[in-house]
Amino acid sequence: MVLSTFLQAIATIASMLLNLYIWILIIATLLSWVRPDPYNPIVQVLYRLSEPVFAKVRALIPTNIGGLDLAPLIVIVALKFIDLTFIRILENFAQGMR
Repeated sequence: MVLSTFLQAIATIASMLLNLYIWILIIATLLSWVRPDPYNPIVQVLYRLSEPVFAKVRALIPTNIGGLDLAPLIVIVALKFIDLTFIRILENFAQGMR
């Protein structure tokens, strides 16, 4: 009973963190379209959280198609896949333990 509650809590927190990171990626992508002040601390934090992941995807896959960078889309789809499969499997496993 305690283990199932613990696993359910881990799954919920992981899902929340994944969704928060997806929103950070979306905001960073939208900011890249308008060229905000690069010295703004919020902009710097957003870019520091998003650019390393985008760079790894760009190194693995050519993401620039017709001047459009698809790295954010690829990362967001991958994170949603993780959320909808692995996190849900963990939740279902925790519910099955009850």
